[in-house]
Amino acid sequence: MCMRSFCWSNPANKNLRERVWFVRWIVEGYTVRQLAKQSGHSRGKIQQIIQYWLTQEPPQGFIPHQYLVMDGSFLERRMYSVFAVMNGDHRIVDGKYQIREEYRQLTHYFQYLESAGLCPTSATVDGNPAITRALRGVWPKIIIQRCLVHVQRQGLQWCRRNPKRTDAKKLRQLLLCLTGIHTISQRNIFLRQLQDWERRYGLKLACLPPKGWVLTDVQRARSMVIHALPQLFPYLQDNRIPRTTNSIEGYFSRLKLRYRQHRGLSRQRRAQYFKWYFHLVQR
Repeated sequence: MCMRSFCWSNPANKNLRERVWFVRWIVEGYTVRQLAKQSGHSRGKIQQIIQYWLTQEPPQGFIPHQYLVMDGSFLERRMYSVFAVMNGDHRIVDGKYQIREEYRQLTHYFQYLESAGLCPTSATVDGNPAITRALRGVWPKIIIQRCLVHVQRQGLQWCRRNPKRTDAKKLRQLLLCLTGIHTISQRNIFLRQLQDWERRYGLKLACLPPKGWVLTDVQRARSMVIHALPQLFPYLQDNRIPRTTNSIEGYFSRLKLRYRQHRGLSRQRRAQYFKWYFHLVQR
């Protein structure tokens, strides 16, 4: 006998078994106190588990998708922001923390997605010109679909809830019909009515000098609708193209709700948190 005893341990397996508490911390937004009560571990142990997994990188790579929804959102007082790419099945393809919706940063990000194998057919966006320019620069043949809800909401805001001007009343009625367009015939009716409105009111509005908030806002609404027309109805040609960004807006709402419970993270830990969140929470 060698008079020695040995104890075999597998730290990697131990970390994987404890990973469930980190996943609950990310996905469910549980606090350290709640996880300690659920697991029977001390708070220090739960914090140790969280810190360990925040130092690890989530698995990389994604399956390329053709029909995408893209949008960004601010997290705290416009200091921090995230940008996410979602497919037509409402699953996150990729996301990035601390990126602003400006041309240069978006171009670099889209180039990274392209190098990873992403070659989309269409992208549904909220109308930010920087996103459109960056998309065209990286994928020149991509189909841009403007979010109908964004166009309608902004137009109604500029027209006011109870407008006094006749031109604003008529334009408001047209905008209210926008999200109800599901067929080519409905689109043609909308375009014909918009053309009649433009001939009767729009040309006169364009010639008037900006004077007062009400007139200026109606002119803005007119300009937005006219410039958005080429990108309003691609979804009628291909029903796989999402016509709104509602899915990703809802995703951001849930993300912010979870993030508010972990706002004390350092900058480095915060970046890792969002990497793991995009990996673990794909809907």
